[in-house]
Amino acid sequence: MKRQLQSSDLKALLLMLVIFLFFVSKANAQHSVARQWNEVLLTGIRGDFARPTIHARNLMHISMAMYDAWAVYDEVAESYFLGKTVNGFTCPFDGVSKPVDIEAARKEIISYAAYRIIYERFLYSPGALKTIPDATNLLNDLGYDENITSTDYSTGSPAALGNYIASKVLEYGLQDGSFEDDNFQNQHYEALNPALDMDSSGNSDIIDPNRWQPLKLNVFVDQSGNPIPGGVPPFLSPEWGNVAPFALSESDKTTYWRDGNSYHVYHDPSTPPTIGVEGYLPEEYKWGFSMVSIWGAHLDPSDGVMIDISPASIGNNPAFPTNYENYRNFYDYKNGGDASQGYTENPKTGQPYIPQIVPRADYARVLAEFWADGPDSETPPGHWFSILNYVSDHPELVKKYKGEGTIINDLEWDIKGYFMLAGAMHDAAISAWGIKGWYDYLRPVSAIRFMADQGQSTDANLPNYNSEYGIPLVEGYIEQVQAGDTLAGANGENINKIKVYSWKGPNYIVSPDSTIAGVGWILAENWWPYQRPSFVTPPFAGFVSGHSTFSRAAAEVLTMLTGDPFFPGGMGEFEANKDEFLVFEDGPSVNLTLQWATYRDASDQTSLSRIWGGIHPPADDIPGRLIGEQIGIDAFNFAEKYFEGKATIPVFEAEMTAFPNPITSENSIITVAINADVTTLNVQLVNTQGQVVLSDFRTISEDMPYFKMDLKELEPGVYFLNISSEDWSATEKIVVLNSF
Repeated sequence: MKRQLQSSDLKALLLMLVIFLFFVSKANAQHSVARQWNEVLLTGIRGDFARPTIHARNLMHISMAMYDAWAVYDEVAESYFLGKTVNGFTCPFDGVSKPVDIEAARKEIISYAAYRIIYERFLYSPGALKTIPDATNLLNDLGYDENITSTDYSTGSPAALGNYIASKVLEYGLQDGSFEDDNFQNQHYEALNPALDMDSSGNSDIIDPNRWQPLKLNVFVDQSGNPIPGGVPPFLSPEWGNVAPFALSESDKTTYWRDGNSYHVYHDPSTPPTIGVEGYLPEEYKWGFSMVSIWGAHLDPSDGVMIDISPASIGNNPAFPTNYENYRNFYDYKNGGDASQGYTENPKTGQPYIPQIVPRADYARVLAEFWADGPDSETPPGHWFSILNYVSDHPELVKKYKGEGTIINDLEWDIKGYFMLAGAMHDAAISAWGIKGWYDYLRPVSAIRFMADQGQSTDANLPNYNSEYGIPLVEGYIEQVQAGDTLAGANGENINKIKVYSWKGPNYIVSPDSTIAGVGWILAENWWPYQRPSFVTPPFAGFVSGHSTFSRAAAEVLTMLTGDPFFPGGMGEFEANKDEFLVFEDGPSVNLTLQWATYRDASDQTSLSRIWGGIHPPADDIPGRLIGEQIGIDAFNFAEKYFEGKATIPVFEAEMTAFPNPITSENSIITVAINADVTTLNVQLVNTQGQVVLSDFRTISEDMPYFKMDLKELEPGVYFLNISSEDWSATEKIVVLNSF
């Protein structure tokens, strides 16, 4: 029987509460104002829809606003946005005089800028009832009034300058190619393949086994735990390559066209392996997707396979292969893992890393869940901000920029770190999703089920042979159902079908709190990735892996920012407790700690997690790592120029410009200027439903490289002006604000 609380108990509890609140307040006070707003932003992301592209952009816009709020009073650093023209958008700024208390003014400007952007970006989020009060409470706790809305910074008001910065960043976001004003809706992309119904077996309706396929679920719950109505989630951000970048340059970009629409691809990795009559590296396609199924055989802790997951054995990868054929030497096809060599000692302590022997299955399952960022996801870009914050809090970190010179204060460290990391995450999203949208590559669940439907491609003397589309047989992992097999069916209807030894899927989980699906022989037509049944696979193409691109870019930024490839103390860690950490099945079966010696090792673990999770084949992974590496380095170097006051703003030479744009009721005539070696032009104006509302032919000359169009018949809305000649084309969004 529980005893009643006495007055002495209540006093003790109150005292404990006071002490707790004191230390929480003290801990928060030790963080910079930028860090405090970053934590509110990450909480907001966790409560929003799981949209990595959009949240990479949110992180970028808020980080660049906070950076400019900091830089406005710095003797050396120059602003990124204030008083500059960025990606065609001009942010006027007349300058301000320095206040008596610079740090207090900075704190106020940062707070109002961050608050206004967070408020606008998360006002209609599923988690708005938490995010908006969190943001308002922080503003109030810092001593500021949310009712101060003026943007007239000429008065000398730091609050007004913060509001002004936010207003211009928000305005910039309405014309950066993201279509925020249309709720980020896809403008022209359409999936070629019909949806794969996960309640059915096989994949008989797929049209092209090289292109992305949506999934049909009874209930789709995104990685942040939000139910999405409709059952068939659309491709997220297939046109994101058209979004205005940070450090990406014109020389990084290739523009492709499909169905009259442009796809910008930065750091083009070229075509992934494909299958079929004219397939490109079809054997690598089959090898890569079959490996995903085989790694699914590693997900049962009762198999007795134990491995060392410490940096003594994992990490320190050699150079990545640069062609698909060499991937076979990098990955362990049957046993899992990559070519990492481990480290002989911790360079910070001079002592060997202590081995950590755990079931391989627990390591793989925890890896898949941890790096999936679910079900309370801050998405991969936000996850790396959490890692940066973890590093910044480490007692052994010395906050010297690039590990050199004098120690800088917490605010400068956070402002610069966030600005660089956000730029890298933003560019990684643009590059990875531009590639996803153009190459439109399918996911393992589609490929494995499709190939299994076609039969086997290994032995022409065996039944059910299909050399072009069949899955390769691998003894012990991918075989044919034989007579007498438990999978043969009551009437032998499954004889000669393909079976796989892999994770058995969510139907075998009785209770996520107490049971696991385990591993066994199942019909390949019923294969599932190691994911929740209400999620299955992210709703966008696989190639290239966003996780690999984001993570490698972030690892490069953290390496350069700290001046050290190693985590502080030579070890980064995350603990996963026995029977508590996993979400959709029980586990892990033991306590284990994910460990990384370097930031790049953590990035490499991220990449492997997506293969064990059934989300990506190797062809998605390595190109993402290579692209992310370049993006991270470029973003760091680009941002650093602003810190040094030596920034060179990239100039994009537009091949087509239409003005005025937006179009108002004052003038319905626009001028279209062409900067290309063309004369005869096919002109089309298309609405957001893809309907051609105007079609014409025009000619231009060297003396008159432009023509005019009267758009007075158009209704208000968004249109796309497509101009093309025999070997040239360009597209520009046209916004009509008023009727004429």
